[in-house]
Amino acid sequence: MGIFEYAPAPESRAIANLKDHYKPFVDGEFVDGSGEPLKTLNPATEEILAEVGTASASDVDTAVKAARRAYTDVWSKMPGVERAKYLFRIARLIQERSRELAVLETLDNGKPIKESRDSDVPTAAAHFFYHAGWADKLGYAGYGPDPKPLGVAGQVIPWNFPLLMLAWKIAPALATGNTVVLKPAETTPLTALVFGEICQQAELPAGVVNILPGAGDIGASIVEHEDVDKIAFTGSTEVGKLIQRTVAGTRKKLTLELGGKAANVVFDDAPLDQAVEGIVNGIFFNQGHVCCAGSRLLVQESIAEEVLEKLRYRVSTLRLGDPLDKNTDIGAINSAEQLAKIRGLVESGDAEGAQRWTSPCPVPDRGFFFAPTVFSDVHQSMRIAREEIFGPVLSVLTFRTPEEAITKANNTPYGLSAGIWTEKGSRILWMANQLRAGVVWANTFNRFDPAAPFGGYQESGFGREGGRTGLEAYLSV
Repeated sequence: MGIFEYAPAPESRAIANLKDHYKPFVDGEFVDGSGEPLKTLNPATEEILAEVGTASASDVDTAVKAARRAYTDVWSKMPGVERAKYLFRIARLIQERSRELAVLETLDNGKPIKESRDSDVPTAAAHFFYHAGWADKLGYAGYGPDPKPLGVAGQVIPWNFPLLMLAWKIAPALATGNTVVLKPAETTPLTALVFGEICQQAELPAGVVNILPGAGDIGASIVEHEDVDKIAFTGSTEVGKLIQRTVAGTRKKLTLELGGKAANVVFDDAPLDQAVEGIVNGIFFNQGHVCCAGSRLLVQESIAEEVLEKLRYRVSTLRLGDPLDKNTDIGAINSAEQLAKIRGLVESGDAEGAQRWTSPCPVPDRGFFFAPTVFSDVHQSMRIAREEIFGPVLSVLTFRTPEEAITKANNTPYGLSAGIWTEKGSRILWMANQLRAGVVWANTFNRFDPAAPFGGYQESGFGREGGRTGLEAYLSV
């Protein structure tokens, strides 16, 4: 029997209220940036969506001065209960504009609309709701009776979750009394700039949030600015190392959330159908553009063939195509550069002798798309087992004993996340204690909550975002 076919169900792009031109948001206003304008693309069609004005080093200085003034004169002096009102207002406005934000995110990023609509935007609002609740309770957070904010926070976010990463950064910074200068990713600036409109709607005091589009040089200018007190970065390990070198020896506090090569470990007593769904979600959610993606599948040898058979069938049912179609499971790769990187690593897997299986799904002729791919017979020395692919590509390795699983799972310079699939609670606790990963999921994967801290160690960075623990990064303690 053939796979049930769905009729196209596209969301209207008109809902995004797309403009021809967007500007940086500085000191409560949208201003002309003095940088070279950039054009942001729809990765599914390669069409130009809008022209975006970018910042220069002088604009960074202007934004930092505005943030310092807002911090000194208004925000740091405001009682927590009053700051909370602004955060609650922002959260409600995100909810009210959720369809607009979801469609705009999908157009600019390439991810399926159902992920933008059902995951990214609701979770972004949830982070503002959650941190609004902390704003007047910081004295009870375990950091002393009267913890103080740091001052001006410089924040640089990636392109894989543009609005959600903004919320992860801005919500705790504002709740704890800091002001913000944020740089969105060069390829996905639009929802961040619409967030500037939301700040205006919420009547947030001018200068509390500043948003500067631009390339890596603008991020570097924010990191290097002498009047920035804290840097928060999510992105590649290579750039994270550069930032750490720049900040070393200064008074700046730093948190880094970097790359990953997560192990998803499946034991022979696991509920296999449930595990297969978790494997698919772990690596193919957001086209694999997830730093904590379960890109290394470790399967107990006795069930490896059964798991692979179930997995290939399930992956073959995933629908790749128009991200605005509500039935699409796999959207577009964010950029031509990222697509080239994915292809290069996949070719290395072929060259090194891994067995490649690619979903037979049709691939659009236009846009940046890559069909979901599973490699079996993978060895730990292969590049596809060691390097972060950041795409819809899964490497499958096998193990015989729990001890071997631990050894293979920990054979990585990263340490962001891991997954365990077994019916034995004692094994889950033992594995979680042995795995060198900041977040460990048990019989699930990619579950996030604003109340739960997230972060890694080793080359996956340091510091935590979310939860009570995440407040510390923005407090002088």
